[in-house]
Amino acid sequence: MKRSEINKAKSDAISFFEKNGWTLPPNPKWDITDLGLGAFRNYGLVLVNLAEEPEYCEKLMYAIQNQVTPAHHHKKKKEDIICRTGKLVIQLWKDDPAAGTNGKLKLKINGVYTDINSGEKVQLSSGERITILPNVWHEFYPASEECIIGEVSTANDDLNDNFFSDQEIGRFPEIDEDDTHL
Repeated sequence: MKRSEINKAKSDAISFFEKNGWTLPPNPKWDITDLGLGAFRNYGLVLVNLAEEPEYCEKLMYAIQNQVTPAHHHKKKKEDIICRTGKLVIQLWKDDPAAGTNGKLKLKINGVYTDINSGEKVQLSSGERITILPNVWHEFYPASEECIIGEVSTANDDLNDNFFSDQEIGRFPEIDEDDTHL
């Protein structure tokens, strides 16, 4: 991923956060990734780590319409994904989507347990949330032009607890330093 892409994504995210009344803490930890796929506008995410504690984590994320965070799961992490601004589509599977879509899931949507068919898509509007349990496969993308996504979760371990269906995906991209670091 090129540094110039990272800089633009960060600038776009800051503008959208400000436009929607989100103030970031001083010196936030930015994490901008194309997942090693080299197509950031199609696959990627802008993340801002707001809290990283041994017991819990909070993130604010930004993505553009149809920019997919591909199918993955976490073995340890339980997370609430909250649509803060815009519309967010989340697709959920009981098992690796490459293995098929059989089965049902029982997950909380806005605090209410809901039966979901494996492979089903759930659309969240601003303020709505879904609780994703460990080992539930999920991918998400904005249905709106831009989207602010919140995450509150148990302890976060991006190095060891992200398992993607596509084995070619890498959580952290190599960076081509074609521009100065913002």
